[in-house]
Amino acid sequence: MINDHKVVVVLPAYNAAKTLKQTYSEIPHEVVDEVVLVDDHSDDNTVDIAKKIGITHIISHQVNLGYGGNQKTCYRCALNLGADIVVMLHPDYQYTPKLIQTLVSLISSGLYPVVLGSRILGGGALRGGMPRYKYVANRFLTAIQNLLIGEKLSEYHTGFRAYTSTVLENINFEVNSDNFIFDNQIISQIFMAGYEIAEVTCPTKYFEDASSINVTRSIRYGMGVLLVSLMHWINQRKLMKFEIYRNMTHKKTRGAS
Repeated sequence: MINDHKVVVVLPAYNAAKTLKQTYSEIPHEVVDEVVLVDDHSDDNTVDIAKKIGITHIISHQVNLGYGGNQKTCYRCALNLGADIVVMLHPDYQYTPKLIQTLVSLISSGLYPVVLGSRILGGGALRGGMPRYKYVANRFLTAIQNLLIGEKLSEYHTGFRAYTSTVLENINFEVNSDNFIFDNQIISQIFMAGYEIAEVTCPTKYFEDASSINVTRSIRYGMGVLLVSLMHWINQRKLMKFEIYRNMTHKKTRGAS
């Protein structure tokens, strides 16, 4: 709890057995009320470790639903638990959980409704071992996204985010992709609904056990990112109405909710 806001951290997990304990141990439980782990049909013992370290809310998918499908389950559960603030954190220890308090403080104080932990601000990505080709691809895609969406984020691809429950309830994240493109769609929806997004510099670590996607899926992901940005540009100009922007509650002014 922070400033009378209930904080729920959600961990979308897939084969996270080697990094889950370390990730969980650094979560600041003095401000986090509940932790939810959703296991997307892992091949390892992620669920057993989650139970052993004391995570009380564990959901196991009987089939692999994909990264986006995992997040949908995470957010549904967090909202059902009565969260005021929902923090999504990858349990692969690529992002430091120690910044959770910073993210939720910005939200609970009423400054912003959404805060992202950025690997790019401050140059932390390269220092943390991000492969240079991934860094270049990230910067290229982000530049095009900012141009088409009309914003100035340092990146759209981080796996460390905090949202108010109001934002999650007011956008239709259920219609988004069940794959990695979900992350970009939800940011596009948030901007389309008129909410503001803040960013915080986040140190990052790249190592063998950190999650990643292969080259083929990376190319497919990049094409999907460009498509979402183009859809945003078209929808914003009322040239066409896309499904992901339907059934949303729009803010009249930008700012915290």
